[in-house]
Amino acid sequence: MTASMPSYWQLLAIVAPVFVLFALGAFLRRTCRLTDESEAAMLRIYVNFFYPALILKSVLGNAALRDPANLLWPPLTGFGTILMGFAAGYYLGRVLGLHIGAGLRTFAFAVGIYNYGFIPIPLMESLYGREPLGVLLVQNMGCELAVWSVGLLVLAGLSVREGWRRVLNPAICTLVIAVAVNLAGFHAPAVLMRVIDLLGGCAIPFGLLLCGVTLDTYVKEPRQLYSGRTTPAACLLRLAVLPVAFLLLARFAPVSIELKRVLVVQAAMPSGMMPLVLARHYGGQPLIAAQIIVGTTLLGLFVIPLWLQFGIAWAGG
Repeated sequence: MTASMPSYWQLLAIVAPVFVLFALGAFLRRTCRLTDESEAAMLRIYVNFFYPALILKSVLGNAALRDPANLLWPPLTGFGTILMGFAAGYYLGRVLGLHIGAGLRTFAFAVGIYNYGFIPIPLMESLYGREPLGVLLVQNMGCELAVWSVGLLVLAGLSVREGWRRVLNPAICTLVIAVAVNLAGFHAPAVLMRVIDLLGGCAIPFGLLLCGVTLDTYVKEPRQLYSGRTTPAACLLRLAVLPVAFLLLARFAPVSIELKRVLVVQAAMPSGMMPLVLARHYGGQPLIAAQIIVGTTLLGLFVIPLWLQFGIAWAGG
């Protein structure tokens, strides 16, 4: 990152292209007549090729990931911050009058999971470069563990065993292998690294387009995407209350500067996209998840730069 403090408008210029790609994804779904099968195929391509390549690109040769602290604390903070979100979301849902069978589980699940991939990855790379991005991806392992273990218990009451089986996905397996290879100091051939670099470069734009494709299903009827009860409450919790907890952790926890920067960026994040997909497959209420995701994401366009600016100055990012 540059020595001078970036202004709100400079940060907005970094954030805005992410949302433009969301919109382009929705546009492509309509103009190219993409079906649910097309969306599923795009997701498989992303999960099995582009995202693993991004992990390899960010981890191999990364000096920051040879520090044991950057291999221990990031997953722990990822796991802990997701659980904190679930607990806060469950409590707030009860205050709102939600109950099990009437949206409480989906509300807690959707508001508890922040966007730890699609939005923060391009922001981390733009603000800080490659080394903190690798730490972010290691932190994401803890987030994934929380989502597929405690998260499925919150959403659908499934057993922890069911969730743990799904943790062994291509991204987690690739990350474990990449970290081991990086620690061993092995250098891949230049040709292979070039292929990995090209594939990894596709991950962010492709993933953002995929988010737009997924959300467009619900944008077709805009009025249903706002709930006077759940949308403002989710925005307040996700974009006002929880960021304070993240920044307190970033400032006072005895963690590396790379992880502090990750926490500063994650503090500003809206709800993640994953709850929408999982709510559709595990008996949740997808409309509630969509209301939370769309509401926090749209407001996030304007709030993210404010939290980034404050967090960088106050938490030492």
